[in-house]
Amino acid sequence: MMQRLPGLLAALGARVRTGLADLGYTATAFLAILRASGGLWRRPRLITDQIHFIGNYSLVIIAISGLFVGFVLGLQGYNTLISYGSEQSLGLLVALSLTRELGPVVTALLFAGRAGTSLTAEIGLMKAGEQLSAMEMMAVDPLQRVIAPRFWAGIIAMPILAAVFSALGVLGGYFVGVPLIGVDEGAFWSQMQAGVDIWDDIANGVLKSVVFGIAATFVALYQGYEAQPTPEGVARATTRTVVVSSLLVLWLDFVMTALMFNK
Repeated sequence: MMQRLPGLLAALGARVRTGLADLGYTATAFLAILRASGGLWRRPRLITDQIHFIGNYSLVIIAISGLFVGFVLGLQGYNTLISYGSEQSLGLLVALSLTRELGPVVTALLFAGRAGTSLTAEIGLMKAGEQLSAMEMMAVDPLQRVIAPRFWAGIIAMPILAAVFSALGVLGGYFVGVPLIGVDEGAFWSQMQAGVDIWDDIANGVLKSVVFGIAATFVALYQGYEAQPTPEGVARATTRTVVVSSLLVLWLDFVMTALMFNK
């Protein structure tokens, strides 16, 4: 055992060094995207086109998912609240669950699975087809022309998609709670209006969605830009995008929730 200890320590040190090097390279890539964004706002069409591409193709799955999550919240919330005689607070439960937590988190996970994989595959195929190298040969910075517009489009699109998810979720909870179950409509909306705070609840949810948008979009673009220029490499990068983005979103959600409720 003592003879193997130096080898184990050497392997551990090599892994830690590799991890720190990867972390530094990732931070450098993030800063490079921010630097490349300097002159991007003089050509806003690059961003708006990508917002349409990212948001439009994710809107249907986000909307349908939000509606069905609202249905489930309405049923589960009513069955829980009726045990305490508080079924009139169903609207408040649905709204707080969506604006604080489920809206930003589920939207980010769906975004990573739909738009994130699309971005990774697109950038990876551009790299495999040497389109990025051709841009560099023509003195066009691929970070400024290709990566940065998609990065900012993802950041802008995520809060909008989260708002759509939460709005349709509230409508889904209303449809289940009021017409189907029979909760008083006035109590449903009044409890929601009185209990949801625009800063503590809605603004925190928007802040979460912006942070998740930064994380999910950067991971997708980074994996695509660093993918091996082969079909297998692009496929592996697409898989890594979903895994890394999902875990990062859940970790960030825990950190941000702890900070928001610790004030």
